Amino acid sequence: MLEDDDQGDGGVFYAAFGDLMACLFGIFVLFFAWMVLFEADLSQDLAEVRAEHQAAEARLDELESALAGPLASGLITLTNGRIGIRGSVLFDSSSAELRPEGQDLLRQLAGPLQAYLQHSGETAMVSGFTDDLQLRRNGSFADNWELSAERALTVVRTLTDAGLPAGHVFAAGFGAQHPIASNDDEDGRALNRRVEIAPVPAPLLERLTSGAEPGQADGKQ
Repeated sequence: MLEDDDQGDGGVFYAAFGDLMACLFGIFVLFFAWMVLFEADLSQDLAEVRAEHQAAEARLDELESALAGPLASGLITLTNGRIGIRGSVLFDSSSAELRPEGQDLLRQLAGPLQAYLQHSGETAMVSGFTDDLQLRRNGSFADNWELSAERALTVVRTLTDAGLPAGHVFAAGFGAQHPIASNDDEDGRALNRRVEIAPVPAPLLERLTSGAEPGQADGKQ
């Protein structure tokens, strides 16, 4: 009777052990299947990111090719789609009225910039910057903030007149903030007097203009 009891207990043990192993094997199979699906999704995500990166590089190459003339002449710089223009190329000192050369340059930029923005789905932010020297008190502008904003608006108006859709561009004035060189000498101040045209995500413009009055979304007043 004792031997029968031992065998019965052993049978129950082996049955329970078998059930446990089957359960563990099932968990392993599920985990393996999850890993395979996760790896497939990760590979797909990486392929999509790689394709988007390649497309962005192709758009930048097209923009650089379209702007080869102004780039070669040194009238503009181009970094990651951001177009930089020295203030002296566009405006006379303390003025927001475009020089003829500046107007011609912006007309050259409008077409390539529009093509780039259409492909990227982005919006152009036109930013005006100045050096830190105080303006003449009897001048047209109260301070560098006002001068930088009006210059940016002038560039926006010129670009839209040249065909860039008004809903794809807006203006911002930063005054003497965010210098790219020292304001301690004329060379540095000349670099800080500039206009930049930078691609930004379209939702950023929507957030900035969600409460704007009509005409402010495109930088016009």
